[in-house]
Amino acid sequence: MAHDLVITGGTVVDGTGAPARRADVAVDGDRITAVGEVDATGARRVIDAEGRIVTPGFVDIHSHLDAQVGWDPTMSSSCWHGVTSVVMGNCGMTFAPVRPGQGPVLANAMESVEDIPASCIIDGLSWDWETFGEYLDAVEQLPRGLNAGGYVGDVALRLYVAGDASCEDDFRATPEQLAEMARLVEQSMEDGALGYSISRSLFHRVPDGRNVPGTWSEPEEFYAIAEPLGRLGRGVLESAPRYNLPNVPGDRVDEELAWMAEISRRTGRPFCFNLQQISSLGDHYRRVIELSEQANATGAQLRPQMTPRSVGVLFSLDGNSLIDDLPSFQPYKDAPLADKVAALRDHEVRARLLEEGADKAFAGMYLMPADQPASYAHAEHETVAAVAAARGVTPVEAYVDELVRTDGRSVVNWPVMNQDHAAIEHMVRSDVTIMGLADAGAHATQIMDASQPTWFLSHWVRDEGVLSLEEGVRRLSSDTADFIGYRDRGRVVEGGFADLNVIDLDALGLPVPEIRHDFPGGAARFVQGASGYDHTIVNGVPFMDHGEHTGDLAGRVLRSTD
Repeated sequence: MAHDLVITGGTVVDGTGAPARRADVAVDGDRITAVGEVDATGARRVIDAEGRIVTPGFVDIHSHLDAQVGWDPTMSSSCWHGVTSVVMGNCGMTFAPVRPGQGPVLANAMESVEDIPASCIIDGLSWDWETFGEYLDAVEQLPRGLNAGGYVGDVALRLYVAGDASCEDDFRATPEQLAEMARLVEQSMEDGALGYSISRSLFHRVPDGRNVPGTWSEPEEFYAIAEPLGRLGRGVLESAPRYNLPNVPGDRVDEELAWMAEISRRTGRPFCFNLQQISSLGDHYRRVIELSEQANATGAQLRPQMTPRSVGVLFSLDGNSLIDDLPSFQPYKDAPLADKVAALRDHEVRARLLEEGADKAFAGMYLMPADQPASYAHAEHETVAAVAAARGVTPVEAYVDELVRTDGRSVVNWPVMNQDHAAIEHMVRSDVTIMGLADAGAHATQIMDASQPTWFLSHWVRDEGVLSLEEGVRRLSSDTADFIGYRDRGRVVEGGFADLNVIDLDALGLPVPEIRHDFPGGAARFVQGASGYDHTIVNGVPFMDHGEHTGDLAGRVLRSTD
């Protein structure tokens, strides 16, 4: 039999956690048809994987690509990191249901919460839908390189049913409104939604500063709205939780975990929710993990969703820089990158900037030199302040000189969550946590976390040995695929969909994030590629080849009804 594609001589790490083994992989159509010894004679394409690992495509359950899918068929930066399937609609933020003409309301909410420019969202999508199913139908008409599905979001539901009043802190849904939202959830599930997502985070606000709908709602409201998931027997719950108290010390971890455990038990459905180490909350992450384990022993299905590295705000001369506030930089703030670098090279401008910024300390901010691989295991000597002290200059002078040295390409990372490397390791080692929070598509000019699979495999698996290769691949593939309900994905097995990676593990690494102006209207965003991914295959079709798009797009909309 002549196969469509044969990957020969690789080490298959099949995503199940089973020991790696040398094997060939045959693909016909969109399915894997053989794993073992395969005759490649006459195959339409052969990929030599000698010295490489062959893995399932990675499944990213936490993206915000709901808008970007409208104008970026490759769905970057996810495409460069072995991801073949994503989940959209996280944190309650979705673009459906939506009433005719109200698209800008959801677009502005998304910009406020996720830093995706509203103008891009409005211009980049057709907005010719009302229901969540119609939104999925619209996405299905778009060219896509990755598989994608999505939650129906609580924020959109409340705005659709109750309008602007749902943003008020004291808003309480009426029984009629709760029944309507539950009906919409059921309709969305029947149309293929993967579940129901919620925002409770105090950091999530609409443009006028109020918290997004649902932040202050009583758990009974969520029980009522999510009821159809239990009756239908499918779907997942997801939340950006409210661990902290407003403007006072302490936390409310026990209360938040209690209602999430209860809704999971009542519906019989899995529930995942964001978890990062946050300095102001002490070791709350340990308590979250402990309470999740206890709840699961009593019938709940809780999976705290973690990311394997610090979550940091990035500063780039081509985006938002550390000297944007200095008076002498104002004439250049919106100039092209080359003009900004030229200004920094001007002796008079440089002297004024060093004088104006002499008091800047850049505390807790780490330099990421453009000519070195990106690292997120930051050491104290890598702070801008430490680099400056070693040179005997002020922090602002060290920063300006680094930008000049690299033509403005070096970046500064300011970790705001997961600053504690030991805390990250604790979450990585936990059996109850699940990989998530890559946030692809979100925080366009602030954060770039979509590269987390590459960092996870290169740092925690290959370099630190905290997890075995087999377990690391399982965490990125079958664990997330099974949780979200993506059938026949996340494993290199006969009969499974042919979502595959061929990876040079030794070469796996990251360059420093960079700004591109490729969103609608030329809007800026951070992107980050990778080295080490020889091939990524989606539904049997080669999609990425050594970091370059092949031109083929075989991604599908994945629905819970499939």
